[in-house]
Amino acid sequence: MDKRLEALKQWTGRILGSADFDLRPASADASFRRYFRVIVGARRFIVMDAPPDKEDMHRYVAIAQRLHGLGLHVPQVLEQDHALGFFLITDLGEQPYLSQLNPTTAERLYGDALRALVVLQTGTFTDTAGGFLPDYNESLLRRELEIFREWYLGRHLNMILRASQQSALEQSFTVLVREALLQPRVWVHRDYHSRNLMVTPTNNPGILDFQDAVLGPVTYDLASLLRDCYIAWPRAQVHNWVKGYRSLALQAGIPVGQDEAQFLRWFDFMGAQRHLKASGIFARLKHRDAKPGYLADIPRTLKYVHEVSACYPELQALQKLLQELPMQA
Repeated sequence: MDKRLEALKQWTGRILGSADFDLRPASADASFRRYFRVIVGARRFIVMDAPPDKEDMHRYVAIAQRLHGLGLHVPQVLEQDHALGFFLITDLGEQPYLSQLNPTTAERLYGDALRALVVLQTGTFTDTAGGFLPDYNESLLRRELEIFREWYLGRHLNMILRASQQSALEQSFTVLVREALLQPRVWVHRDYHSRNLMVTPTNNPGILDFQDAVLGPVTYDLASLLRDCYIAWPRAQVHNWVKGYRSLALQAGIPVGQDEAQFLRWFDFMGAQRHLKASGIFARLKHRDAKPGYLADIPRTLKYVHEVSACYPELQALQKLLQELPMQA
């Protein structure tokens, strides 16, 4: 028996003032949270189950309020019970970007997402006191990269790295962290990609899963979106979108480097850091959390790192290491 689900149903009934509602799974994600769609006549809501011993949702609520204040289309928290870990929020629909993206729709959908990203980043200017979001600092960047070493190389591939491979990995991590810290700092969603953006009829896109937002590198969310772990586009097309974003950001006063070449370099290096981390997380989801479905996304994710590391002398050691990995996901 799912005791939390039964408790969630009872809580939802109390909040709605009626037991006459339909509750059905909406989605699950890579965390401990679960989402259910509540249908009451013509009305629809989402109820979130976030076990309080696993998830602290105070940040979610605070960030949702700030992003909504910027005019972004994020869920509004209608009812909250942090002790139970239950939340009633607005429903942004059932069409994630991932299901709707194709060569015909991509320009429009990415155009909307890039404009929304610029709005999100302008939130940085509203944080006049500073400290609303935690800093994406060297320690956090390195911890994320260690997930790749521990969970993908060590646990998933069962690799014991030679001294030369350990050295190559350390050198590559140092380069990637240094490049990330050189970038201007803005508000970063941290998971701004096709599974967390919803296609909506007005104020597109709907934006989900923002509770881990930080103050970090200006290209981080852009790399998440355009070098998506779940869908890939031709390199030339991606670079055109990057340049289009940079033009929008310049108009909004967001610091984006001295020229396009510098910005593209930042974008490439930031993507490599994120994709190493993501590959490790996908392996951890399989081996620690019994969620093997993300393993299929590792080849696409690491392919980005292969492509980028081949373009920069500073990442040649990483390129060589990746070439030495066993041929498996």
